[in-house]
Amino acid sequence: MPTLPWTVPNQPPRATEVHVFASRFETRTLWGALKFLVRTPAVWRQVGSAPGAYGASLKAEPFKRTFWTLSAWESPEALKAFAHSGTHASTSRRLSAQMRDAKFASWPALSDELPVSWAEVRRRLT
Repeated sequence: MPTLPWTVPNQPPRATEVHVFASRFETRTLWGALKFLVRTPAVWRQVGSAPGAYGASLKAEPFKRTFWTLSAWESPEALKAFAHSGTHASTSRRLSAQMRDAKFASWPALSDELPVSWAEVRRRLT
């Protein structure tokens, strides 16, 4: 799966502070990577209709068993509501045993700076 491009479900107001969230997941096995890929479309659809979602992207490196996510939110609370609901919540529970490593980072940014570069995401997660 190639990188899913930056998708903007809700346009943020210009020059507004947003909550950026990035993650890096490494699965234990290629089978785990396949399970991650199979569940990605449903979670992606959920992001598209999530209240407070200002953008999201996914970089998949399945043969390295590594997945990177990047998203921007109206607030930390909007991100938390998304993460604990719907398909994302059940997928997270189902895939937890498949994960070898997970790293997370979040930081404030201006809406005019979106999307954040993958180089910046890697810098913050490695």
